[in-house]
Amino acid sequence: MINIETYKEEQIDYLIVEGDVDASSSIHLDEALTKLADGDDIKAILVDGSKLDYISSAGLGVFMSYIDVFKSKDIQLIIFGLSNKVFNVFQILGLDQLLNITKDKEAAKEKLHEVQS
Repeated sequence: MINIETYKEEQIDYLIVEGDVDASSSIHLDEALTKLADGDDIKAILVDGSKLDYISSAGLGVFMSYIDVFKSKDIQLIIFGLSNKVFNVFQILGLDQLLNITKDKEAAKEKLHEVQS
């Protein structure tokens, strides 16, 4: 089961992912990211993964498929709040080297300001 919510705060778009992202639910993550990427004046998307319990290779593939899209649109993507278990999945596949991942929301906002400066 997956629950995805979006909100905007201080001109930053947030995506909250809660539950499990597997082959059947990854489509919802893809739809949410597409909707944000197609929005007007999007500069940054911060993904709150603090309630993400599990992510499969299909879910990881969704994030990977947006790397070039976001780069071409100059949109910063930062994932934060992952549990050690979920972060290890990103790490094992080397995605922690390709995606910006931080410990918490404050670190994500700091990273965003570093990248934008």
